[in-house]
Amino acid sequence: MDTALARNQPGRGGALRSAATNWQALPAPSLADIEGASGLIASIYDTTLDPSLWPEVLASCRDFVGGYAASLFCKDTSGLAGGIFFQCGRISPEYGQLYFERYSRLDPATGAHVMAPLERPISSGDVIDPSELYDTRFYREWAEPQGLIDFVSASIEKRGDWAAMFGVFRHQRDGVANAETKVRMSLLVPHIRRAFLIGKVIEQRSFEAASLGDAFDGLAAGMFVIDAAGVLVHANAAGHELLRRGGPLELKDDRIVAANRDDVGPLNAIVAAGGGSAAVRDANGDSFAAHLLPLTSGARRTTGVRYSAVAALFVHCVDIDLPAAPEIIARTYSLTLSELRVLLAIVEVGGVPETAQALGVAETTVKTHLHHVFTKTGMSRQADLVRMVAGFAGALARKN
Repeated sequence: MDTALARNQPGRGGALRSAATNWQALPAPSLADIEGASGLIASIYDTTLDPSLWPEVLASCRDFVGGYAASLFCKDTSGLAGGIFFQCGRISPEYGQLYFERYSRLDPATGAHVMAPLERPISSGDVIDPSELYDTRFYREWAEPQGLIDFVSASIEKRGDWAAMFGVFRHQRDGVANAETKVRMSLLVPHIRRAFLIGKVIEQRSFEAASLGDAFDGLAAGMFVIDAAGVLVHANAAGHELLRRGGPLELKDDRIVAANRDDVGPLNAIVAAGGGSAAVRDANGDSFAAHLLPLTSGARRTTGVRYSAVAALFVHCVDIDLPAAPEIIARTYSLTLSELRVLLAIVEVGGVPETAQALGVAETTVKTHLHHVFTKTGMSRQADLVRMVAGFAGALARKN
């Protein structure tokens, strides 16, 4: 390992490496960081109207956070399914393709990426000890040839063992991610998540801002254009249907309010803030996601003027986000992410030599983590581990 890389290694013993531990609080952002993010946040929301803006916006996000490249991507805990939505920077298409074809399943951070709390920035050093990371086949064959030494990411959508993420790669010249990196990341991630989810709700690749109202009227999700006081000035057909059939929202003095008393405060808060997300429920207890898109800046200003309004509220039914079996196993037995990774590989591919080859690590590393797994689970045979994992997976399947 070259000396520049050795100097930039993250410290050992990170408190976030256990899959069952509490995530450390980040320091408050500085006024300069908040001011620096304000204009960028406006451009993030412009991607809801024109997704082709994402590469340019990601480049600005990368520069604000500090790094080599940035990406919106998805993958599952197995590392076998995933792909890139949008990307900017110097990661070549060949390396991007190689990651999902060969190295995602070898990436020791894959489990952490999927299981981390939504919007919580994590770096490589939060997941795995650097001495172990730099010995992996993933690092030696994929990251090191590109000069990459760290990756800071945050989940923006999760479904079971699948997650969509925003991430920034750190090059040797950038150094590893520190607290300031994560604070800056935390300023952007909620807005990136909101824009990403609203873009999915709109279900349009691109359209002119002047025709936005017509596009909204064809959405399956309910959409309500409101003014600064929350007064309804326009609703699409799906929105009118939600109001008519006693959904999660209702009209009170021409204002959009939550039908469930417990949801009134969170909904009022995002309206007062001019943007945000809240969970609301209907009379049957079914859950809905409410996302407020500001219409007062950038390419969205045309729509705001057209409707004499400040925001568009999108409301759609959501599935309950049940944790995947690996996440439940990790929490139940307080397994670290490295231990969980070895456990799942042992179950899938078999013995220690085969697991070491599959994960791209030394056999001694596998033996160490396997010993910890046996100790924490109270089991002594690999066959017992196989039955245990199958039992958790079966229980979840029956619940679903």
